[in-house]
Amino acid sequence: MNDLIAKRYVKALLDGRDVKSSTAIYNDLKTISKAFNDEKFTLILTSSEVKNSDKVELVISFLENSSDDLKNFIKLLGTNKRLGLIPAIVDELESKIAKMNNTYTGVVYTNKELAADYISSIEKKFSERFNVKLTLSQNICDYDGIKVDIDSLGVEIAFSKERLKSQMIDHILKAV
Repeated sequence: MNDLIAKRYVKALLDGRDVKSSTAIYNDLKTISKAFNDEKFTLILTSSEVKNSDKVELVISFLENSSDDLKNFIKLLGTNKRLGLIPAIVDELESKIAKMNNTYTGVVYTNKELAADYISSIEKKFSERFNVKLTLSQNICDYDGIKVDIDSLGVEIAFSKERLKSQMIDHILKAV
């Protein structure tokens, strides 16, 4: 539900803006979004004992040289009691600006560390395939195989050893 509301705010926020001004707004909101990692900050924003105007002033205090449009946007969020949507708005803004710039990020999941040149070759192949600028990061986890996930493009490609074994067994059984 919050994602849908955040999408509407982002659509209104980006309407008629170029990439440069959109990126500036994104960077300012990202600064505020980092404050949501602090438990005290979130307690203040969710507290019913603190006035909305004080919450808005607290959030605006994180901005140094921002535009009046952004300050008014934060005041609007405060009036509608939706300051808690700022992290979701930042996530949505990030994906929209990535589409504007044709630049995307993705994650390579594997159970052991891959060489940097291997990751860069995967980046190059996917960049050529989808005609985008792609940056991949590596996540070492317990996935037995390799999986490339580019969420903002809606692409997930996986190769699992366990799945390969089961498919080979099925194929052998069908052949017999």
